Amino acid sequence: MMREGRVAHVELSLSGAFVPQARTPAEAEFVAGIERWTTTVAMAPEPCLVIDATTRILAVSASCSELLGLGKAAEAVGQPLLGGVLRLIDFTAGAGELAELEVEKIPPLLAIRSERLARGLMRVQPETGDQHLTVDAIATPLTRDEQVVASLTFFSAIRY
Repeated sequence: MMREGRVAHVELSLSGAFVPQARTPAEAEFVAGIERWTTTVAMAPEPCLVIDATTRILAVSASCSELLGLGKAAEAVGQPLLGGVLRLIDFTAGAGELAELEVEKIPPLLAIRSERLARGLMRVQPETGDQHLTVDAIATPLTRDEQVVASLTFFSAIRY
């Protein structure tokens, strides 16, 4: 709003457009490499993990290891996620073992198999304690040379 007798002065300047430079192959590998993700996940405060296409754990954060009952994070690395450190159960009152057909649909595996983002609920039975846990899992595929070789998954406990 202008009052009588006052004039506003505005100056605009334009600069050249920013065009990012193409990265060299070595730099591109550094940015998208699996090793970078495993290092980041190992230090992350959020519950997250990286598994390879065989479901072997490549990295797990301490909070994820605690949440899912995987034991010490460093000891979980290299272990198979399925048939190893994680016990998946169904959503029935009996909390039975999750059927193999359904196991293939959990987000960390689905992201690898479908080569797309995957999200869903997982019900797990931690080794310590007899209380099951439901987690919301969001997974993304990780690629090397345009091929999906792993997935990165973030977890959030569902408290009810």
